[in-house]
Amino acid sequence: MLGGDTSHPHAAGAPDMSSARKASQSPSSATAALPMAVALAVMVVWGGTPLFSKIAAGEIDPLLVGILRTVVAGVAAIPLVLGLRLPLPSNTRDRILLAVSGITAFVAFPLLFTVGQSQTSAMHGALILATLPVFTSLFGTLLERRRVSKTWILGCSIALAGEAVVIVWRTAGSAAGTSLAGDALVLLSSVICAVGYVAGARLSQRGYPSLATTLWGVGFSAIALVPLMGWSLAGGGMPHAGGAAWGSVLVLALLTSILGYVAWYWALAHGGISRIASIQFTQPIFGLLLAAVVLSERPAPVTMVAGVAILAGAWLVQRAGTI
Repeated sequence: MLGGDTSHPHAAGAPDMSSARKASQSPSSATAALPMAVALAVMVVWGGTPLFSKIAAGEIDPLLVGILRTVVAGVAAIPLVLGLRLPLPSNTRDRILLAVSGITAFVAFPLLFTVGQSQTSAMHGALILATLPVFTSLFGTLLERRRVSKTWILGCSIALAGEAVVIVWRTAGSAAGTSLAGDALVLLSSVICAVGYVAGARLSQRGYPSLATTLWGVGFSAIALVPLMGWSLAGGGMPHAGGAAWGSVLVLALLTSILGYVAWYWALAHGGISRIASIQFTQPIFGLLLAAVVLSERPAPVTMVAGVAILAGAWLVQRAGTI
């Protein structure tokens, strides 16, 4: 997902490139066509996170969708982390960072985002998620007490102003299928997810593998959510949903949280960081296109202008430097 540290593949779906810079800086072969194609495929999947969440939540309780997204991912992550013998952090500080990144990205984010997305349009969800790099950079800058450039300030201002327009225009009644509560929950999920990305980035900076951060985070979060899943199912049993809803849950759990991560890092390693990193800004564009094609959503002109502002602001923030 766009924004954040790449130690979390979607938790929203798209990454900030800080920890990824530890990978190779140049393609490992004469051509990067395949890595480019793989990276674009990942952006399509991560860009479809709002769409898949909305489809699943249309037939399954949104809270349960958020729970299943992590629990099902955990079923895949735990055997992987054990089979690969990925170690846990060796000291208390790193374990705290792992816990924070896991709880925020794989517990709080999917629950809040899915509930919020069920109450607003997929287009709004895609545009709000596009500010993840902005919040991630903001929190990282505050944590490290770094001086910021005028470009960084300008980028943050433009992106956040665009975000405000998306939500305020909804209150004017020009965007169908949206709600203030839904937009607010999606925004809150993005803010919380950014905290997790910063924690994951700090952990990566301290030498802990990003793959271990993701898989252990998913695994422990899945275990933590099992009691909540039991409580949710106890009320009405297993939902009677169609193939599209259950398929969307599987996509959210396996593609965005596990396979998307592996594919993204493979593309970075084999296609070159500078070349592949720019593709992440196509994620919200794919999100908007999928919402238009699959759900027939049509944004108001002012929403599209605000979306351009959000993307431009996020690009300026990334160009000025992130964690």
